[in-house]
Amino acid sequence: MTYGQQPGGRRPNGQEPYGMAPQYGMYGAPQNGAGTMYNGAGGAYNVQPTYVTERAEHVSMTRAYGEMTIALVLTGLVAIVTQMTHLYERFIEATGMLGVWLPMIVEVGIAIYLGMRVMNMKSSTARVWFYVYAALMGFSLSVIFSAYSITTIGYAFLISAVFYLALTMFGLTTKANMLKAGPVLVIGLIVLIVTQVVLMFVAPSNTMLKVVAAIGIVLFAGMTIYDAQFTKRVFAQYASQGPEMIKRVSILCALNLYLDFVNMFLYILQLLGLSRD
Repeated sequence: MTYGQQPGGRRPNGQEPYGMAPQYGMYGAPQNGAGTMYNGAGGAYNVQPTYVTERAEHVSMTRAYGEMTIALVLTGLVAIVTQMTHLYERFIEATGMLGVWLPMIVEVGIAIYLGMRVMNMKSSTARVWFYVYAALMGFSLSVIFSAYSITTIGYAFLISAVFYLALTMFGLTTKANMLKAGPVLVIGLIVLIVTQVVLMFVAPSNTMLKVVAAIGIVLFAGMTIYDAQFTKRVFAQYASQGPEMIKRVSILCALNLYLDFVNMFLYILQLLGLSRD
């Protein structure tokens, strides 16, 4: 007679009778919800809380990257429609120089507002603001169709997608803690922004523009790895605070991931465009 078939028998340590042990499903999780597995020595250890936590984090990560993907698709569609209808040109003709700066100012305002208030608003409201931001970004980015060829834009997007995926996988699987590089990345971002503002008032050489574009690619590659690890860490932190909170965190993380991709794409596009000129 095999183990577990002795009727009425009890284990030596006085636990449940043989043949009455909890039934286990996939991943060793007890189907009766007990959350306990027994080792060969009769000891017990808990597995279900770990499994549930990992499952919740996986679902949350999928949600964040899904929100980011939807926003990118929306940005692309709005950019294409805006270019086809010449809406941006008409907007500039009607508003003058104000129209050049107004969309960017509104985008920055929405990004700051979301970053500061997303944890205190309804997740549905945060999602609407995020998609509005993505649509406005598409409206502004429609000008790339006038500055670059479709082929160059296509190559830049493909390279960005592959590069972004590789960096994300690295960030989620590496044991190195990229979160420690946060202050360095912030300083690099500030320096990059200041440099670009200065270049607006001078006539930079082609080589200088290439260097700035290359630095931007490296910087946002680091930001992509950082935000992948940040997303994983923040979901682990808020995993027990309910689905509504997870939805809010998803929007915040999706915004960060979205900005990483868009900026990397723009710098790769600039570098390819300069190389082809």
